[in-house]
Amino acid sequence: MVSRRNFMFAGSVGLAGFGALTNAQLRADEPEITLVPSAEMTPDRELWEKEGRHLRAGVIGTGWYGKSDMFRILQCGGGKVEIAAVCDVDSKVMEEAARLAAERQNGKIPAMYRDYREMLANEKLDVCIVSTPDHWHALPGIAAMEAGCDVYLQKPIGVDVIECAALWKTARRLNRVVQVAMQRRSTQLLIDVKKDFIQSGGLGEVHYVNTYCMSHRRNATILEPETPPESLDFDMWLGPAPKNPYYRIIPRGWRSFMEYGNGQIGDMGVHMFDMARWLLDLGWPKRITSNGGKFAFPQSTTTIPDTQCARFDYENLTMEWHHRAWSEVPDRRFYWAAEIFGTKGQLRANSAACDYRTYGGPWKMANTAKEFDRYPSDQTEPGLETNIAGANRAHMWNFLARVIDRGRPVSDIEEGYISAAS
Repeated sequence: MVSRRNFMFAGSVGLAGFGALTNAQLRADEPEITLVPSAEMTPDRELWEKEGRHLRAGVIGTGWYGKSDMFRILQCGGGKVEIAAVCDVDSKVMEEAARLAAERQNGKIPAMYRDYREMLANEKLDVCIVSTPDHWHALPGIAAMEAGCDVYLQKPIGVDVIECAALWKTARRLNRVVQVAMQRRSTQLLIDVKKDFIQSGGLGEVHYVNTYCMSHRRNATILEPETPPESLDFDMWLGPAPKNPYYRIIPRGWRSFMEYGNGQIGDMGVHMFDMARWLLDLGWPKRITSNGGKFAFPQSTTTIPDTQCARFDYENLTMEWHHRAWSEVPDRRFYWAAEIFGTKGQLRANSAACDYRTYGGPWKMANTAKEFDRYPSDQTEPGLETNIAGANRAHMWNFLARVIDRGRPVSDIEEGYISAAS
């Protein structure tokens, strides 16, 4: 087990892209871990700051990640993006989002809607963020494109192949920019290791990838039906999902139900599958198999598998997914990760950390740096995942730049289609 250390970054050691300086006090018997910040200026940010225009933005779904995505577009927009409207089926959540938006745009309160169709019909929007639960991604995403919006869409883009294909076809038919929130493609740590280790041949020929997550996700929970809170339009929240009783799972516990998502593989697995595909330049797999079930907690109210294995076969490469909600986590740095094995070396990575080596050599280890000096609000923003805050900013600047130049974003809808539908 490696020891974990924090130290300041400045300068460059190890990989050319890893801007870091090891702690001078680091003892010789402890491994070195470099800290990798996001790039302070990127071509995307530069383009947006030079050529960006005023954009009216709408937000559909203003819970945890809806607010986070709203904060990012305001932060990256630099005063050029206005949150013109917010929509949520929970009036309490929506009103809080409107208040928080107003605090960040000189007191201008966005219009509020309980139905996204009314918002899209009444407001002339340029861009739309869709950060609803997974079962509500496809319909608002398509409607926003039909209403003339470019879209920042949370992952997975849909809950089945038909939804994913419909989103992709709509984006291409209408020439919309759609950025899927798979931010590993904008994580500087991973951009560097792809360029300086993988593409330079450090792995050799890759024949096996193991992706996994050892997270419990409420699998043992016993819930009782309740009366929905008055602020929540529960029928609208269910929407295209089965008409289930209300449990206290909103806004975040819905991930434990297959009726509203696709379990851990659709929530956490899609990130690792997409990250590995991007690192290795992989497209559609040739064959997919999967098995698993509720083995450890059969009595639980939740409906997602607590155990699952899936296999994705490519030409000369096999990728697997493993999830166990009941086992010990052997390494907290990599409780959720992808391991890539080549003929010359190996790598394990997630958004927060990346270790790699050539066989017979020492591990080179890096962590994503928190950016509190550059962005003090990262320390106080409610619900912010600080380990990917920099990647989220880079991802949003990439989206805004593509809105201006009409190119394909780094996590284009087609990549979201492949990663979600597979």
